[in-house]
Amino acid sequence: MIGTFTDKNFEREVLKSELPVLVEFYADWCGPCKMMAPIIEGLAEELKDKARVGKLNVDENQQTAQNYGVMSIPTLIYFEKGNPLKTMIGFRNKEEILQEIGK
Repeated sequence: MIGTFTDKNFEREVLKSELPVLVEFYADWCGPCKMMAPIIEGLAEELKDKARVGKLNVDENQQTAQNYGVMSIPTLIYFEKGNPLKTMIGFRNKEEILQEIGK
């Protein structure tokens, strides 16, 4: 299941998560973000026991996007123990994402 992250729950849901977390920074109007939606859903299902997968709407949660320097969307950031370890900017297929986060 895909998580929904916000400025209010980001610390609790992402930074303090016991599991690694993959966050997609997106906007509803973003074409490449819409193309990534089924990929993110697939990753959430595939990684459900190993990592959390969720989305953060940058229009509604500007503070968190600003904190992580998100200038282009989609941007994926992979967190472990509250630390951003990998940042991927732009559309990526599932295999590229899994390779980047070292499945």
